[in-house]
Amino acid sequence: MHIDRSEFGSVTIDGKTYDHDITIDLSGHVRKRRKQLSEELYGTSHVVSEDEARDMFDKGSDLLIIGSGQQGNVQLSPEAAAYLAREKCKVLLQPTQEAIESYNRAQGHKIALMHVTC
Repeated sequence: MHIDRSEFGSVTIDGKTYDHDITIDLSGHVRKRRKQLSEELYGTSHVVSEDEARDMFDKGSDLLIIGSGQQGNVQLSPEAAAYLAREKCKVLLQPTQEAIESYNRAQGHKIALMHVTC
């Protein structure tokens, strides 16, 4: 699994382009981000809720890389951060371009969320 690039509004992974936010699980499976779990609580997808963190977390993950958007607008809620800490999953929150580089370099049991706008 290799994230090729991201432009405003899309991310390309192994040659396939997605025009929406995505998550990547431990096995490398890519799916559309379930951002409604955060929007229902905060009214925005720019704050990751505990419910969304639980939804994307895979048991055994020790690193969550969050691409926070082109300008870095996405944040992790305190509740989501506490949940991931309890699961012993380190979080790396970076603008999406930097997060792509970090994901491609990272070893171990990693998962990811990539926000493709703002």
